[in-house]
Amino acid sequence: MNPRTWALATSLCLALAAPYPTGAQPSAKNPAPEKVLRYSFPVAETGFDPAQITDLYSAIVLANMLDALYEYDYLARPAKIRPNLAQALPEVSPDFRTFTIKLRHGIHFADDPAFGGKKREVTAQDFVYSFKRFADPKNKSPRWSGLAEEKVLGLEELRKKAEATGKFDYDSEIEGLRALDRYTIQIRLGETRPRFIQTLADPGTLGLVAREVVEKYGETIMEHPVGTGPFMLQEWKRSSKITLVRNPGFREKLYEAEPAPDDAKGQAILAQMKGKRLPMVDKVVVTIIDQQQPRWLSFLNNEQDFMERLQENFALQAVPNNKLAPNLAKRGIQVEQTPLSDITMFYFNMNHPVVGGYTPDKVALRRAIGLAVNSEEEVRIARRNQAVVAQGFVAPNTSSYDPKFRSEMGTFDRARATALLDMFGYVDRNGDGWRDLPDGGPLVLDYDTLSTEDYRERDEIMKRNFDAIGVKINYRVGKWPEQLRASRANKLMMWGYGLSASAPNSGNVLAVGYSKSFGQQNHSRFKNARFDELYDKQGLMPDGPQRDAVIRDAVRILVAYMPIKVRVHRIGTDLMQPWLQGYKRHPFAREFWSYVDIDTSKLPQ
Repeated sequence: MNPRTWALATSLCLALAAPYPTGAQPSAKNPAPEKVLRYSFPVAETGFDPAQITDLYSAIVLANMLDALYEYDYLARPAKIRPNLAQALPEVSPDFRTFTIKLRHGIHFADDPAFGGKKREVTAQDFVYSFKRFADPKNKSPRWSGLAEEKVLGLEELRKKAEATGKFDYDSEIEGLRALDRYTIQIRLGETRPRFIQTLADPGTLGLVAREVVEKYGETIMEHPVGTGPFMLQEWKRSSKITLVRNPGFREKLYEAEPAPDDAKGQAILAQMKGKRLPMVDKVVVTIIDQQQPRWLSFLNNEQDFMERLQENFALQAVPNNKLAPNLAKRGIQVEQTPLSDITMFYFNMNHPVVGGYTPDKVALRRAIGLAVNSEEEVRIARRNQAVVAQGFVAPNTSSYDPKFRSEMGTFDRARATALLDMFGYVDRNGDGWRDLPDGGPLVLDYDTLSTEDYRERDEIMKRNFDAIGVKINYRVGKWPEQLRASRANKLMMWGYGLSASAPNSGNVLAVGYSKSFGQQNHSRFKNARFDELYDKQGLMPDGPQRDAVIRDAVRILVAYMPIKVRVHRIGTDLMQPWLQGYKRHPFAREFWSYVDIDTSKLPQ
């Protein structure tokens, strides 16, 4: 019997808990086919505790196990937030400083030994506890700096007390986070925060957890996620395989969405899915395949139902001229291409003696290196036109994004790069063919990278660019997430990475240059008082032209000092097998597993 088609005895109870169409009720003699969603991550996860995770892929898994107070409508474009654990949108004071939220009644955490065999209902106090965990110094949360900007009254003081005493007092009530009663949450902020509801809609950050679970598992909480979401963790083989199954106690939640009237695909999905109970699949199996060719072949061999973000190396085979290849179309494979709300970049460690610093010669060096990078060549050759050259830090699909904006960040100019280096004394002093530092010391760039084929190809292009201006680059090959940890610890000279927006807020990404985010979002450790001032200012402003102008001014400072070189905005090319139904990439939400279905009648036999 094919385990891909028929339910295993150990998971039959989960399959029987799912709803079935009239006339298709399973019987003991004819069990229902198990619906399994299979796909892969190109990078390993770090764990499953919202207060401690550091990466996108862990956040994707968490978003499907934990619930936030609010969520994004799966089909609405532009993005639209709606209630999830909350009964309704928050009651908000005119100054956007007080948010009062009513919880739905009767929502329970998934069963876990921490609850002593009893059903555990979600209460307002669970939100208060979950939020406080980010402020607990013991958790070393990389997300704390972002949440600290929300200025929850009393939370910073509670954290400072914990730093002094060594113990965080979760039972201490603070003005900014209160459970007014069992189902009512009140949040009070020290500053105007017009987009605070976006923070409340990210389950990867503010998904609710239970105190009993955290205290039971202690240091191993990253291995024991327990939430109220549609899926539960069944098995985890670190950096290899993650298996989740349907949460049998998940509340009744039916498919509802509001696609735009002119969105033909969204309207078709809604017509097919409306009213179905979520989730529609019984199991999700995620494998970690960090090499491009095995990942691609796994999809072609029907071992994966979904290929999220096709690697660029196979774009010419899969989507020549950005159209689905005839051989794939003949198999019924579907494709969706979407501009991603992301940026890729590399940073210079501003504390490093070679590339760091704020003196004119150091600024000139970084700007020359930035001008020497041919991002258009990267897009055309290495990325097979699955990206666009980035001009700054504002990501597509966010509120302030302007596709007409141009800056030095997106400029390739080898002549200017050479002139800058010559002008500030970066010349070849010993005749070995490579430029030296103005004081005669060697100018060598240590750049940390990965060994995968896509990285190698991009690195080769960048090396050619640097060779052309006489700058020597030394690639140090490592692994994720070790490089992330080294970067946060200020141990790298240069490192490339990407950021994906989790909300339509254009200002969040500017935390990469915010001095209060050292070791967190700010890997380069750039510090500039004027930039910090602009960053704080835009956070208080409503969306609109005035805020857009402030964000552009902040971007110009980053362009001028070049602590970070932004490279491209990627295009997401997603491929779906013919039996995968209902997929449509959302620009921000990560919890899509509930909204897709598997047509078992189309599975290969």
